[in-house]
Amino acid sequence: MGQALLEAVLAEAGIGLVGALDVAGSPVLGRDAGERLGRVTGVSVGADIAPAIAGADVLLDFTRPEGTLTHVRACERAAVAAVVGTTGLTAADRRALAEIASSIPIVFAPNMSVGVTVLLRLVEQAAQLLGDGYDVEIVEMHHRHKVDAPSGTALQLGAAVAQALGRDLKSDAVFGREGLTGERRKETIGFATLRGGDVVGDHSVIFAGSGERLELTHKAGSRMNFAQGALRAARFVAAKRAQGVSGLFDMQDVMGIR
Repeated sequence: MGQALLEAVLAEAGIGLVGALDVAGSPVLGRDAGERLGRVTGVSVGADIAPAIAGADVLLDFTRPEGTLTHVRACERAAVAAVVGTTGLTAADRRALAEIASSIPIVFAPNMSVGVTVLLRLVEQAAQLLGDGYDVEIVEMHHRHKVDAPSGTALQLGAAVAQALGRDLKSDAVFGREGLTGERRKETIGFATLRGGDVVGDHSVIFAGSGERLELTHKAGSRMNFAQGALRAARFVAAKRAQGVSGLFDMQDVMGIR
């Protein structure tokens, strides 16, 4: 994802790269950030957040929860806006992010894809229109290297269904079935997680009724759609920062479809 973000930034008019970060001990530390893309950027990859964001308007963070919170707190101290695409954040992590967003503008979305943002809206509308007469199951598949399950996007989709139907995702979600599970509870929102190969990201929400089934699906063919969405979010929070506006936003805010 970092390479996709770099490629998108370097190709986008009006956006400049001022810093690049990787974990301590990475073999790319000290090298030009554009080296793998065959580009000379004049920006060396570092592991220290403070110099990386010096002079920046926005930080793009697609890392791990512990790294994200450290980075965003540094953004708060430096008055730099942030776009966060990290998945696997706990409820406590999200609360911490919301607290930091009282000082700076932050866009947080486990999936920055414009298509997925539209899917979330369609899923919410479908749940409202179909009501409680349809069972809801969410299926997602990602590459073998993904470390969290279900995906943040799948959980977002589940939350959209729960909100539309007035359900509590914490109590109604079922994340696995094995053995004698008993009859499916009406209010259940089911999740199935698949991992394998180099799948970028597939998500389907299935509304199963009597005699029919409605399936809404998004399939990502590359990570560039996430990167382009992140740049759209970056322009959004840069404008908020320039206006002196703080707050926690998502991609529906960015696209103006909330």
